[in-house]
Amino acid sequence: MGLPTISLVGRPNVGKSTLFNRLSHSRQALVSDFEGLTRDRQYAEVLLDEDSNTFATIIDTGGLTNEDNVVDSGIQGQVLSALEESDIIYFIVSSRDGVIGLDLEIASRLRRLKKEVILVCNKSEGLDEIKAAEFYELGLGTPRLISAEHGQGLADLIELTLPLLPKKVVEEKEEVEGIAVAVLGRPNVGKSTLINRILGEERVLAIDMPGTTRDSIYIPFEREDQKYTLIDTAGIRRKRSTHEKIEIFSIIKAIDALDRSHVVILVLDAREGVTEQDATLLGMIADKGRALLIVINKWDGLDEYQKSEVKRKLDVKLSFVNYASVHYISALHGSGVGKLFAPIIKSYKNAGAQHSTSTLNKILEAANHGHQPPPVKGRRLKIKYVNQTDVFPPTLTFHGNHLQNVPNAYDRYLKNFFTDALKLTNTPLRCEYKSGENPFKDNKNELNARQVTKKRRLMKFIKKRKKR
Repeated sequence: MGLPTISLVGRPNVGKSTLFNRLSHSRQALVSDFEGLTRDRQYAEVLLDEDSNTFATIIDTGGLTNEDNVVDSGIQGQVLSALEESDIIYFIVSSRDGVIGLDLEIASRLRRLKKEVILVCNKSEGLDEIKAAEFYELGLGTPRLISAEHGQGLADLIELTLPLLPKKVVEEKEEVEGIAVAVLGRPNVGKSTLINRILGEERVLAIDMPGTTRDSIYIPFEREDQKYTLIDTAGIRRKRSTHEKIEIFSIIKAIDALDRSHVVILVLDAREGVTEQDATLLGMIADKGRALLIVINKWDGLDEYQKSEVKRKLDVKLSFVNYASVHYISALHGSGVGKLFAPIIKSYKNAGAQHSTSTLNKILEAANHGHQPPPVKGRRLKIKYVNQTDVFPPTLTFHGNHLQNVPNAYDRYLKNFFTDALKLTNTPLRCEYKSGENPFKDNKNELNARQVTKKRRLMKFIKKRKKR
């Protein structure tokens, strides 16, 4: 079940980002604020109401302008199209500016969506409802007066919003069978073709069934006695220009797929390489710690020089996910698709493997022998032992002294050493560090009579030196 979605829309400089920050930070953002697919777009999951435990996804859509036409093409047209998928829209205007022509044009577009639109009149410090009467001209009902900067009126705005949120029916979560494989990628990279090729090649009856959210489709199938569930986010693609940016809501659907997956296949277009949107998806996958295969599609359409150039650029741009294997395929013709199953199975086993503490500590001993922990602030790190604390991704917790600030270089050394020793492929390794508490930290060192006398003599000596 997906969270209800509230989008913030309006022209530039009306305070959308201020309201977004106020809602997501001062009201305790749940998990993460992270940049969206462009610099002016942000997402956050927020707790709207503690009593009812109501959460929602808040999206700052960026400012709409009319530089070229009524609403500028490209991203701004995409924002309005994406708003069709919102549950509630906050249309934000500025009390200081009054109603301007662009506000009227945006309001006209929003009315056509037939969505719940709340007119939010920001920067309303000292403004009463009579003076705000001009905003009725927008045809969106009563303007709600707030000051995002000072937090005024937000409680009333949320109280108005809560009853309008969709009453989503909580369904039992479908059990994901076998290895859950999320297939991610931008529109037109061949993601859907790859999924159809995987299913068609194996001649398995695929049953499309709705997942636990409106955003993903779960497709169970079986190959060589191994069960899989493909998580398809194909619904994110609209039939629009191939040059447009990925839809605003695709990031939400990608998060859902990542949360339920064991292994991720990221499909890239060989002709385009790693784009900004691909880098964003890669960052999300790395943050979630999912096992990863990178599939370069449309490989058969390149000549030898183009192939060598693509490989050279990929080596540079994919360096921060160097644990992932890269596979070159043609989903359309099926070349290389059948070879993906072996690394999928191996990735799944590596990401979910449990390693004994004795094995890990033997590796730690070898790591310490090869490279002693460096000193930090004059104190040498001391790692006493290590144990595994989680899977998907495999997580190791190191215990010892002075481990509060392990240098990045030594952290990378340990990750690489353990990854090689455990023969992990396609899955990141997470390392956590815990320092043992000093049992004497709160104890005062009581001096005996001899030590007190010695301390006095020393203090006298220091004072004499200072006088000189």
